[in-house]
Amino acid sequence: MDKHVIEAYERGWMYFSLLMILVFLVFIGYTLSGYAFYVPDAARRIDPTTVRTGGFPQPHVEEVAPGKYQAYVIGQAFTWLPSEMRFKVGDEVTFFVTSPDVQHGFYIHGTNINVQVIPGEVAKVKTTFKRPGEYLVICNEYCGIGHQNMIGRIVVEE
Repeated sequence: MDKHVIEAYERGWMYFSLLMILVFLVFIGYTLSGYAFYVPDAARRIDPTTVRTGGFPQPHVEEVAPGKYQAYVIGQAFTWLPSEMRFKVGDEVTFFVTSPDVQHGFYIHGTNINVQVIPGEVAKVKTTFKRPGEYLVICNEYCGIGHQNMIGRIVVEE
């Protein structure tokens, strides 16, 4: 085989390798620019010692427009407040979830909702329930000796 053909083949692979390194560096820079300097805004941070005394709305569900709801949920040692919520199929629900005591996990079984609940931070997640049924709200972060009993319910009706 001709020596020049081999050199061109190797040169092509070297250029391709350098191009891939450059692409990876651009992706890394893009990722860091969006995430490394992220600081939650003040509206999403609260003093965890005031969650129960007015620093966060009392646990409830409110209709903000036809078919649109906001649910204010508190996860505290071994219970969800409110422990049961009711919606209709097709309702759009925005959950605001926080904790006054320890870290919890807000997982709605049968959906893609899985949020880490950290004291002092208000997690916000939105979903639309498309099927009727009972959805369990489960704490999936170990939060203490009664962790296995921390289950709430969401009932979605036709």
